[in-house]
Amino acid sequence: MSSDNEVRYLSSHEWGRIDEDGILTVGISEHAQDLLGDIVFVELPDVGDMLEAEGESAIVESVKAASDVYSPLTGEVVEINEKLLDEPEIINNSPLEDGWFFKIKIDNDLQFADLLTEEEYNDTCED
Repeated sequence: MSSDNEVRYLSSHEWGRIDEDGILTVGISEHAQDLLGDIVFVELPDVGDMLEAEGESAIVESVKAASDVYSPLTGEVVEINEKLLDEPEIINNSPLEDGWFFKIKIDNDLQFADLLTEEEYNDTCED
């Protein structure tokens, strides 16, 4: 199991953090929101949707581009960040805290260890 509040990443710039109940909170990285610029729209999955690891789960649009958001792990959506629907700019201001996208009840928390550590992720951003 992960250490408390450990954040892990996909190379496609999503992050995930597991809480003590085994719920994974998902968002996009600081690096991703920097690349996107001002975020103007977010399309989130529905509560109850089943998401596949590294499968498309949401869409984020900025003044520059639209990008798919991928789920780090497989599981069922149990909550979405409804604030983002009216205030997508929250993502630019707080991508790792208030700007989270959705929460999923994951099928297998052992897969979390397969995601990139912050150091490994930062190395992929430098390439």
